[in-house]
Amino acid sequence: MKYMIMMFGGLGESLAGRSPEWIERMQTTMVSMDRELRESGEVVESRHLMDPSQATTVRFRNGTAAPTDGPFAEIKESLAGYWIVEASHERAVEITARVVAHTEYPMEIRRVMDESPEL
Repeated sequence: MKYMIMMFGGLGESLAGRSPEWIERMQTTMVSMDRELRESGEVVESRHLMDPSQATTVRFRNGTAAPTDGPFAEIKESLAGYWIVEASHERAVEITARVVAHTEYPMEIRRVMDESPEL
């Protein structure tokens, strides 16, 4: 099965209370997990995303699609990156739990839709 593991990161005030040691541990955890997944062959694709301040949001307003610069208003966490892994659901949960234990930010796991369910 292929699963997308989405990583959410804090912005602004949510990072202000984090110590430099916490930030270093979080970065070390992410680099270590990425290396482990690549070396095991489980990672299919992974990317980090640009800061949401560089995003374009498109909303439907007054009968038309209207793009605007920047992220959604008043967000505290946003999608920071993702892994697509070839693994069981249990393994995807294990990977995610290990990262969440360090980052303390939520992560989401979704099965890639074109994959048939596990039997």
